[in-house]
Amino acid sequence: MTKYFFPFFLLLLSCSTPQAEIYEWRGTDRLGIYPDTNLLEEWPEEGPREIWTVDSLGRGYGSPQFTEDRFYVTGEVDDMALLFCFDLDGNKLWQSTLGKEWVSSYPGSRSAPTIVDDLIYIGTGMGDLYCVNAADGSLVWSKDFNRDFEGVYPLHGHSEAPVITGDRVFWTPGGAVYNVVALNRLTGELIWSNPGFGERSGYNPGKLVEHNGRELFVTFTSAKLLGLDVKTGELLWSHHQDVYTEKERETIGIGDSHANSVVYRDGSIYYVAGDGNGGVKLDLSEDGSTIAQAWRNPGFDSFFGGVVLVDNYLYTSGTHSQYLFSIDATTGLLRDSLHIGQGALIAADERLYYYNQRGLMYLITYAGGKLNELSTFKITKGTRHHFSHPVIHRGVLYQRRGDALMAYDIAQSTS
Repeated sequence: MTKYFFPFFLLLLSCSTPQAEIYEWRGTDRLGIYPDTNLLEEWPEEGPREIWTVDSLGRGYGSPQFTEDRFYVTGEVDDMALLFCFDLDGNKLWQSTLGKEWVSSYPGSRSAPTIVDDLIYIGTGMGDLYCVNAADGSLVWSKDFNRDFEGVYPLHGHSEAPVITGDRVFWTPGGAVYNVVALNRLTGELIWSNPGFGERSGYNPGKLVEHNGRELFVTFTSAKLLGLDVKTGELLWSHHQDVYTEKERETIGIGDSHANSVVYRDGSIYYVAGDGNGGVKLDLSEDGSTIAQAWRNPGFDSFFGGVVLVDNYLYTSGTHSQYLFSIDATTGLLRDSLHIGQGALIAADERLYYYNQRGLMYLITYAGGKLNELSTFKITKGTRHHFSHPVIHRGVLYQRRGDALMAYDIAQSTS
């Protein structure tokens, strides 16, 4: 049964609060498409000019999140989760210690902040959720994964970027009771919870889908894509991942990693689950209460590299096959591929920016779904894995690798 609570003052707050600007993971609507223009059409052989490097973030994989004049990024130092605030010149303005961070498999922070007005929302690999003041990093409220929600740990720790709409922030603790929750974003109080199917979370950043006037929160748990009504918490539909049997899934880490946000366009949801059904298109009913599978492509198999939809083509990394793929969004059929390894993908100014897990950054054109490599350079600074997603802000390309964040000038000269 869905649990939901609607205190009267929260209802008034919801009705009176104006629409706030939300700064979130992978840019506007989590599409991975950045608005910057007049960017370099090719890079020098040694790569674009490095503007600065910050090399004291601690262990972590989360990308920086930008507002107009500053950015926020997480890290783990001495088992603790830290949140940093920098100006655009790479100068640290403050840092805040949140609580314990994940230090088991792939130790380090793994969540990108979401910023709304003067508040920052950030989760840890331990599954805890924090709301802090953007001015100085002071704590506004927090929720404890175990104490408050009877949560269940996935194998590699929680990897979620908080989703926000109006007065609500969504979180997926997993477990049998509070599987998915909506909290009041100003107070942290529970608005509703849904038990889902009682599964662990699927490392999913989640996505807000607005469909014919109805808002849905869409996220993965370990074996299912869930579509929930934002207002009531009702589970409207689910899409099961059937690559592994239920018996196989009893082993944690088997078939349960679904870390790409879905993409929504014109009544359809596209998802890429490399540890599940692969690439899938789902058509929503008029009221969003049911789904119908339009196509499925098992070879479109990204685990966590992000998905970009431009014109009528989907782009993402392969995992098992080590390719960058272009897929026709209407048919689900392969259009083109480049054998450049698995990685993380964004787009800007009619080009793809692709950071593979060997540390190579690629610049690629995609006209008509055809992929053409233009330039590449090597990321050598930083520590451990090349997992973090690139970010572009005001003509600068930012890439995190472990304890370091590098800023590269990719704007065309105006002189």
